[in-house]
Amino acid sequence: MNRERAQELLQAVAEGRVSPESALTALVHAPTLELADATLDLHRALRQGFPEVVLADGKSIEQTVSIVTRFVEEGQGVLVTRASAAQRAAICQAHPSAELNEIARTVLIASSSEPAPVAGPVLVITAGTSDLPVAEEAMVTLAAQGVQARRVMDVGVAGVHRLTPHLPAISGAVAVIVVAGMDGALASVVGGLASCPVIAVPTSVGYGASLGGIAALLAMLSSCAAGLTVVNIDNGFGAAMAAARIARGVSDARAAATHVEARQALGAVSSSR
Repeated sequence: MNRERAQELLQAVAEGRVSPESALTALVHAPTLELADATLDLHRALRQGFPEVVLADGKSIEQTVSIVTRFVEEGQGVLVTRASAAQRAAICQAHPSAELNEIARTVLIASSSEPAPVAGPVLVITAGTSDLPVAEEAMVTLAAQGVQARRVMDVGVAGVHRLTPHLPAISGAVAVIVVAGMDGALASVVGGLASCPVIAVPTSVGYGASLGGIAALLAMLSSCAAGLTVVNIDNGFGAAMAAARIARGVSDARAAATHVEARQALGAVSSSR
């Protein structure tokens, strides 16, 4: 059940094509769908405004394809993250319109309607090229929600002057996602420059003492840049979800301000008469 289907159902009730009792039954049974190995949330798009996300890691190929297919049959978009090569191939075979991102290990199947545009841009910055898979996961997640986003790649503190040309973009962003492994220091640098929310993503990139991203995680959590938000290691998806919520809030605030300005302008015109 997405917003479009809910609106169609309500319109059918209003026009007398569907009885209120039938509509109520549809709504009562719509929230969840039980499969053999999963219980699907069919109201997430209606409730939160973004497509369902399926974590493929740990699922069999058959389970993954079955879950994705049921969402598609319900008219919903679905984003699959952390999918293996075999899972990605199977999903694309079952759904040829799927958008595949090999670097991010994601598969995106769009819903029947495009997501409403969301204010942006969100800037995704990586310390190094090795952080690209996590950054791409964030980019795909943002795109799935209609959020305008752009990348700034390989500007870590080993050559921090590389960040300078991108300062105007940082100033113009509604949120910044910083993806960094090793010592994770880039997040503190950006956090000290940006006026918008900054979300730090530690990655597992680094040598032995990096401890699979724990060193970057602890450095980001200990950052002296006030207000820095930190997500889990390699969690580009989680960072993008947080940034998308921020962007959606900005969109809602701008829409509300525009509505108020329009009413004030209308009132001024009426008064002048």
